Amino acid sequence: MADIFAWLISFFILIALIVIVIYQLMCLADLEFDYINPYDSSSRINKVVLPEYIILGVLCSFYLVTGHWIMSLFCAPYLYYNVRLYRQGKHLVDVTEIFNLLSKEKKQRLVKLFYLVFILFLSLFWMIYTSLEDQDD
Repeated sequence: MADIFAWLISFFILIALIVIVIYQLMCLADLEFDYINPYDSSSRINKVVLPEYIILGVLCSFYLVTGHWIMSLFCAPYLYYNVRLYRQGKHLVDVTEIFNLLSKEKKQRLVKLFYLVFILFLSLFWMIYTSLEDQDD
């Protein structure tokens, strides 16, 4: 039963991460269609970058603590990429370069979104599998 709660917690954490990435994509799309100025767009995106990184670190640690090693390994490349961006100082969007890097930033966040959706489907699979396994016992 505790395993199902662990999968539910990871499910809601993944939903929160997906919402954060979609919010960043919406800010970039608003900037692309000139609904918002570059300063507002970059400040909105930069406000949620660190929470995204922290939440992903918590999720990966949560998988390690609960003994879901495979899911932790699936989260590791994304976590490594975020840590690498943070250590290089490239995690924040620059106001002066946002138009030059707009397509790159959108592609980066789309890849993040697809990766998170993949992890979400794996999490849903394991949650359903665990619930069915608990019913058999």
